[in-house]
Amino acid sequence: MNMRLKTAALPLILALASVASAQAATAPGKQFIKVQLDASASQASNGRLLVFARDAKSAESEAFEKSKQKSSEVTMVDADPFAATATAVTAREISRIQPGQSVDIDGDDLAFPTPYSQLPPGDYYVQAVLDVDHSYNYTGRGTGDWVSDVVKLHLPAAVAPTLRLIKTLPANDPWKRESASDSERAALEAVRPNAQSIDFTSPGLSAFWGRPIKMDGWVLTPPGYDAKGKASYPTVYFTHGFGGNAPRLVPLLAELYAAMASGKMAPMIWVLLDESSPTGTHEFADSVNNGPWGQALTAELIPHLEKNFRMDAKASGRFLNGHSSGGWATLWLQTRYPQLFGGTWSTSPDPSDFRDFTGVDLYAPQANVFRKADGSAYPLVRDHDKVLGTFEEFAKLERVLGAYGGQLASMEWVFSPRSQAGGPQQMFDRDTGSVDPAVVAYWRENFDIAHRMKRDWPALKSDLDGKIHLFVGTADTFYLDGSAQKLQAVMEGLNAKTDFRFILNKTHFDLYQQGGNKMALLDQISWEMYAVARPKSVLTPASK
Repeated sequence: MNMRLKTAALPLILALASVASAQAATAPGKQFIKVQLDASASQASNGRLLVFARDAKSAESEAFEKSKQKSSEVTMVDADPFAATATAVTAREISRIQPGQSVDIDGDDLAFPTPYSQLPPGDYYVQAVLDVDHSYNYTGRGTGDWVSDVVKLHLPAAVAPTLRLIKTLPANDPWKRESASDSERAALEAVRPNAQSIDFTSPGLSAFWGRPIKMDGWVLTPPGYDAKGKASYPTVYFTHGFGGNAPRLVPLLAELYAAMASGKMAPMIWVLLDESSPTGTHEFADSVNNGPWGQALTAELIPHLEKNFRMDAKASGRFLNGHSSGGWATLWLQTRYPQLFGGTWSTSPDPSDFRDFTGVDLYAPQANVFRKADGSAYPLVRDHDKVLGTFEEFAKLERVLGAYGGQLASMEWVFSPRSQAGGPQQMFDRDTGSVDPAVVAYWRENFDIAHRMKRDWPALKSDLDGKIHLFVGTADTFYLDGSAQKLQAVMEGLNAKTDFRFILNKTHFDLYQQGGNKMALLDQISWEMYAVARPKSVLTPASK
């Protein structure tokens, strides 16, 4: 699920747009929105056109709270899966819109949570965004997207209002964060000479896609690293969760380097891997839809890195760590390539036992991800005991935002068999929630980690015993503790040596935090890894 540590992308979905004067009449029973590309645009544009509307009173109240009671000005209208029904969104694919040209969006054709003509009459703040590269479902608005201003409208409207796309969003330099404090800027400056970007073209992935495919990320060397020296270092392969990418990993680079410099973390090389793709997160799995990402990492990129950096280059010095979707990826890599890695420390991983897919048993007869047997809704997102959103709300919002890059569609791109039309077969019906048993049978045989462990343990035991470390909060935001418990029971039934830690009352977002240290758990994990790689070392954490 979403890494989304509230600062990154922990999956939240974002958008921008704007409204101008009212023009063309709306058909009876319909609510059209007219969107115009600014006449000053240098060329025509394509993409997914999104329009967002938020009840004015609730939007102003939220703005007032977020500004710490300084202003109720609404500067942005977003879709948010953690409050899925708070914002109405409608969409249309645009193949080509010329400068000065207008297009109509039928707010009743594709909308969530309700057709626009059925919105409760009242004042709304409205925005539009043209998602030019169909990445909004993954990272929200981004470089090159056309956006409009926020305008207050009364909806439904007898005359279709016009929204004018007036500006494109600029590229952001991840090394220059306007909101960074002085200490954060200093940390970024300190780490920059020690972080090298990965720019590796994979032969295997390029052959699969028929075009050059690059593997991105960062290599972070520890303080005192000498490229020409004799000393080698244990290496941690880290990957992010849903919504992450290489630029969004830059703040983590700074935190890791500062922690090693202060002695809070063990001195190691960190490889921060970008697992994002146009389809979501590929999770370094060898998929019939995404391509051989696991093979590309293990047989191509890792040997390349070990030739160019002073890494231990042996199993006892190669470790895995990731959170959320990255937690699943690292758990998968350890169990799929057990001889290559010396252990995974996976945190809050996506479901590793599909008998508990965020609460749903996908193998149950007539399984349905929207509704339980008693007809009640399956929750998907919570804040401790408070349900924030259901599986159905999450899925239907994602469908409006686009066919690519959403959290649920991303899993299908990784786990599902390929359809005759190309792309993955859907695991569940987007209208009814009904699960396709043939698709989940494929999921089970190929990507259900608990099932694979039970089936293949005799062959895996000698290379995998003692290497699985899993951490999850008992109040995980996406109910991922349930799947972890089932995996633990399977491993215990096999008499496997594993390390499962269920951290009381922790959520998906605060799992690492202890006291004032938001990275405390990762500090601890680093020393556990280092003890495997350097069992005779006398180094200890600075705090001790």
